[in-house]
Amino acid sequence: MHTVVLVLVQVLIVIGLSRLVGLGFKAIKQPLVIGEIFAGIMLGPSLFGLIAPDLAHHLFPLETMPYLNVLSQIGLIFFMFLIGLELNPKYLSGNLKTAILISNLSIIVPFASAFVLSFVLYPLVASSNVNFAPFALFLGAAMSITAFPVLARIITENNLQGTRLGTLALTCAAVDDVTAWCILAVAIAVARHGSIDQQAVLTIIESIVYIGFMFTVGRWFLKRLSKHHRRTGRLSQLVLAVIYMGVVSSALITEFIGIHLIFGAFLLGAVMPKDEELVRELAIKTEDFVLIFLLPIFFAYSGLKTQIGLLNSPKLWLLSALILLVAIGGKYTGAYVAARISGIDKRESSALGWLMNTRGLTELIVLNIGLELKVITPLLFTMLVIMALVTTFMTSPLLEWTYPKRLIRLDIVEPEAEIPPETPPEITEPYSLQYRILVPVANPETQKGLLQLAAAIAINNRQPALVYPLSFIELEEDYSFESSPNEADRLIAKRRQKLEELIATLEPPETRSYIHPIVRISSNVARETAQIAKIERPDLVLVGWHRPAFSNNRLGGRVGQILSTTPVDVAVFVDKGGERLESLLVPYSANIHDDLALIIALRILINHDTCILQVLQVFKGHHTPDELSYELNAMIGQLPKSVRDRIQINTVTTPDPMRTVIAASENVDLTIVGTSRLWGIERQTLGRYTDQLAIQCRSSLLITRRYSQITSHLTSLLPAINTQETIP
Repeated sequence: MHTVVLVLVQVLIVIGLSRLVGLGFKAIKQPLVIGEIFAGIMLGPSLFGLIAPDLAHHLFPLETMPYLNVLSQIGLIFFMFLIGLELNPKYLSGNLKTAILISNLSIIVPFASAFVLSFVLYPLVASSNVNFAPFALFLGAAMSITAFPVLARIITENNLQGTRLGTLALTCAAVDDVTAWCILAVAIAVARHGSIDQQAVLTIIESIVYIGFMFTVGRWFLKRLSKHHRRTGRLSQLVLAVIYMGVVSSALITEFIGIHLIFGAFLLGAVMPKDEELVRELAIKTEDFVLIFLLPIFFAYSGLKTQIGLLNSPKLWLLSALILLVAIGGKYTGAYVAARISGIDKRESSALGWLMNTRGLTELIVLNIGLELKVITPLLFTMLVIMALVTTFMTSPLLEWTYPKRLIRLDIVEPEAEIPPETPPEITEPYSLQYRILVPVANPETQKGLLQLAAAIAINNRQPALVYPLSFIELEEDYSFESSPNEADRLIAKRRQKLEELIATLEPPETRSYIHPIVRISSNVARETAQIAKIERPDLVLVGWHRPAFSNNRLGGRVGQILSTTPVDVAVFVDKGGERLESLLVPYSANIHDDLALIIALRILINHDTCILQVLQVFKGHHTPDELSYELNAMIGQLPKSVRDRIQINTVTTPDPMRTVIAASENVDLTIVGTSRLWGIERQTLGRYTDQLAIQCRSSLLITRRYSQITSHLTSLLPAINTQETIP
């Protein structure tokens, strides 16, 4: 096969597999990059080469490795530029003294531990032509580094960027990143000259001079580009070409100095003026091709060099376990002890220690440089790749265990708008319990009806109530610029403004003070909604209806997941566009989900004096005259006469209940049904015929699913109604 064609086939396989495995890892709440690294290892001798050695040899022959190496190096250069571009001085603005202490100890302790470990590893796994000094320096750099990009994404995905822990971890990681790259530059200089000799010292001095040049002359020139961008309002292809030429030129200069290509690219990104619009546009224009096309090739190239089969004895596996133990223990202990010295409590100190243990892709870059310079052997490279994967994989679950989501909201640096306000002054009944509805809002521009209905269910002048529009910003790519904490904060502020604009349009105006938006970052909306519902325990989750991309059932997909997993009562609203809420229809077949439908209808009836309710008891065959549950009969009996007079209960026997309900819905504003088999909706399967009712219903439709019969949507409101009725 022609070499170019073969390389293109390899690229096709690499991109496809990295996406597939990456999405699999995201499904288990792991960073996408871990799956992509794992996909690279799968393509190498550790799995593919083991299962089908002949096919692996034909697909990934040695003669194509230089081409993959060139593509991976180009990807690394521009990825390091993106890392530098993201390294915002803002991260160094708070808790700097504490961060420097924690960062330095979290480098010194693992570095010292690695130095001691080097005495054990050097005679066992080091190459005979490598001196001890560069070997120990490289091992120390590999053990002490923290992957700032992965850590930043973990903080964003867990909505920690506004907390004390999140801001401190970002500052520590930023300091750690700069320090670790400096250590690595020294290690490379020493490795290339074999020892700390005069030439190595000269390389280090030249590097310092170049850094000074970039932070003065280079920064001055880049500021001119930034001013040009602000003046024109766009990043032209000419300016982008100049910046890319600068990235490559800076990378070449650091390579000629004697450190490595990646340092020049990182340095240019770091000195780039952090003009918000310029950085965003530059990152967005650059990252897609780098992250989707070039970076997976780097993972595959690394995977082809990872040979887990080299660990062919218990002794080597024990050495690998020792490396892992030293890496985790050194980093965690350094960060934890420094945090405790700084007065941080045990829980936050422990969470910080796990966050600083994140190594990810940054570690893989370090290891590839070490292998390229022959400072570390393929055996040690494999051991350290395992360490990088394990330490990154364990961060999210250990963070959740140490610092669960229910505690995150208690650690906000500045209180957010969604924190419940005091009870509105006009509500004074001491026995009334606060009624709360959580409303996931996918699109603030199209879901006014959903929020208006939530207000109609919740708000009255008899009982305290709150409505929380919950809007998630989905970040599909862990390494994209939008996933960085600063950019995530900007997106959150923008979404919050849209929600406030939506709330300002609701009628009547007095309901608006009861509505408090919540905006969160999430990679899985259904799962996050269920978690928030579990923590906050609202009375009801009211979600909008939509057609899933890969299902014909409108209660499938995300809505189906929310219905199936949320541990509170849930209602799904199919908005047909009507703004009136004067007449309600509840088809009733005597099950707990229909009970919830009727209870919500009664609540709306109580809240709106002009609203009327028709209860339609539908039967296929013989029935008793009244099959309303005893509880509901008793509850309706407690209602004041002014409310009971607006309820009409009809009974009908029909062979086609669905058609009867559709016909009855023509004369009402809202039909409320439970997830009953009679209406083609089942709680377990959510029914194959749900669409029939959703599409053909002549009014807007609310589908209810009851989780617990303990939840009171109406009982706590009844004393207030009756008390008000008896006041002369």
